[in-house]
Amino acid sequence: MAAPAVPDEATAAAPAAKPADGSVMVIFGGAGDLTKRLLIPALCNLVEAKLLPDGFAVLGVARGEMDSATYRRHVADDIREFAPGVSAATGKWVAERAYYLQGDFDDPATYEKLGASLAEIGEKHGTRNALFYLATPPAAFAKIVRRLGKSGLVAQEDDSWRRVVVEKPFGHDLASARKLNAKLLRVLREDQIYRIDHYLGKETVQNILAFRFGNGIFEPLWSRAHIDHVQITAAETVGVGTRGNFYDATGALRDMVPNHIFQLLALTAMEAPNSFAADAVRSEKSKVLDAVRHLDAEDAARDVVRGQYGAGTVEGKPVRDYRAEPNVAKGSQTETYVAMKLLIDNWRWAGVPFYLRTGKALACRKTEIAIRFKQAPLTLFRDTPVEKLTSNWLVLHIQPDEGMSLQFGAKVPGPVLRLGSVEMDFRYADYFHAAPSTGYETLIYDCMMGDATLFQSADNIETGWRVVQPILDAWQEKAGGEIARYDAGSAGPREADSFIARDGRRWRPIDAPGSGKPS
Repeated sequence: MAAPAVPDEATAAAPAAKPADGSVMVIFGGAGDLTKRLLIPALCNLVEAKLLPDGFAVLGVARGEMDSATYRRHVADDIREFAPGVSAATGKWVAERAYYLQGDFDDPATYEKLGASLAEIGEKHGTRNALFYLATPPAAFAKIVRRLGKSGLVAQEDDSWRRVVVEKPFGHDLASARKLNAKLLRVLREDQIYRIDHYLGKETVQNILAFRFGNGIFEPLWSRAHIDHVQITAAETVGVGTRGNFYDATGALRDMVPNHIFQLLALTAMEAPNSFAADAVRSEKSKVLDAVRHLDAEDAARDVVRGQYGAGTVEGKPVRDYRAEPNVAKGSQTETYVAMKLLIDNWRWAGVPFYLRTGKALACRKTEIAIRFKQAPLTLFRDTPVEKLTSNWLVLHIQPDEGMSLQFGAKVPGPVLRLGSVEMDFRYADYFHAAPSTGYETLIYDCMMGDATLFQSADNIETGWRVVQPILDAWQEKAGGEIARYDAGSAGPREADSFIARDGRRWRPIDAPGSGKPS
């Protein structure tokens, strides 16, 4: 349905967010893809939102030989390419505050130079705060933090702060996640660590809590008494591309489920926190993940499907077989698709299945949380031509079009009682003048403000891996077993359709963008 214009007074009363604290943002991997495509554009958007202070600077750290003047030219070029919508003044503001340090991440000399650079840049821009962003391969996380600790660069003195942002993946199994947490916590306090998941920077994800707990319409229905099941989908059209080395050793389960998918599950299923303070929210998320029923080998065989894409066509373009991608092992058994059914053993959700799926080279790009409400009794319609009532779905669209939709039944005009399906749509772009976003703006701002609400704690990380580990173990025991295959450009393997059909349910379609109706 068409979106009405929002009156100016609807948002005028909202208090303006204050600019972040002054700081030097040190980006390890400052010349990499993540920095130029997402982090620098996010900083530009924060500038345009008036959320970065004058006392802000960026210090890129990487191995390539370069001086600060050259780095500034690269940053300016990146802004023109990846943030074309920002003003020339904003691009200049960010580029002028960019500095560069060449060095190896495990070399003590790098950190001696880093300390001197921080002191010099901090004095110039009037700040003693530092945000260390690890935009590096996971193998470097612990090394960098250890070196930062030995050099005294993460020590917090007086009113200054030092914080570390860690990108995913955080470990590759339960043991490695525990080990990495232990290594970080030897150097840093938990409140200095920000384990980032860019999904949580999306408006719809952040709005889940406000939607659930701020609306008396829905919260009373949010339980096993009214909900039949929940589907969480994260479908991608892209294949593995040039990431074969990383992906073939990782797979869809490790890459997506313990972080992105479980964050969506936790926000959907958690109890109301005592407040929106970081510790309160993260505590409730940990509780619900801890209540997820762990799968044994038999459960993993029955309720988890892993698939791998073959050759096909996605959005009109040919896609080669996963096993023919660069740096992928011949005969690889790595999954590019995983679907599973999980149960949450607590009072609110007992008996309500949560169906999760994610995959690459699928028919369309779509991430959504779909809540299917229980069917109304058919008794009232027993003497009418109505054989089956319209399904009631509440769908939270995460990407590409952020918003929500509600599907319900209504009488079709005419002399005969006939029910038709009606869909009410809300899109952020229609109702609010949303600023351009990479998904990192809120997260970077929160790091600078010391708000860890949208970040995972050590407990969150390990609890998620405890759910996934039995599945990894079951697959390891059958390392030579067959993996389901699906054509690139399809909705995934037929086996995934079969396992949900056993419960008398069907997946929502992923063959077209937008909300869609159940197939």
